[in-house]
Amino acid sequence: QVQLVESGGGLVQAGGSLRLSCAASGRTFSTYAIGWFRQPPGKEREFVAAITWSADNIYYTYYTNSVKGRFTISRDNAKNTVYLRMNSLKPEDTAVYYCAAGRLSRDSNYQSADAYDYWGQGTQVTVSS
Repeated sequence: QVQLVESGGGLVQAGGSLRLSCAASGRTFSTYAIGWFRQPPGKEREFVAAITWSADNIYYTYYTNSVKGRFTISRDNAKNTVYLRMNSLKPEDTAVYYCAAGRLSRDSNYQSADAYDYWGQGTQVTVSS
C-alpha cells in the first residue's frame, strides 16, 4: 500500500510560481506511476500531469494542454517524492491539487482518475489576479 501526502500549496499572485510535493510511503514507490489532478471550485476533478515509473531511468511525462509549457512534473525516487513545478500561474489554476499513484503501463490512460489506486488528501492552490 502507498500513502501520499501533498504539500507546497498556498496563495500566490498571477504570474507567480509554486512547487508542489507529493511524498509517498512504501518501498515500492519507484514502481508506481504518479499523477497530479486538480479540482477547481464547483467543478469536477481534472487531470493535470503524470509521470511514468521506469526500470531503466527513462521516464515519460504527460500534461493537459492548459498547463503545457508552464508546469513540470518530476520525481526523485530516492526521496520517494514527486514534484509539480508550476510557473506563470493563472487565476484559473486555482484548485485543490491531488497526487495519485497507480501501476500504469505505457498503454494506460494516464488522464483517467480511475487508473490510480491511491490518493493524497490534497493541497489548496489559490492564484489571485
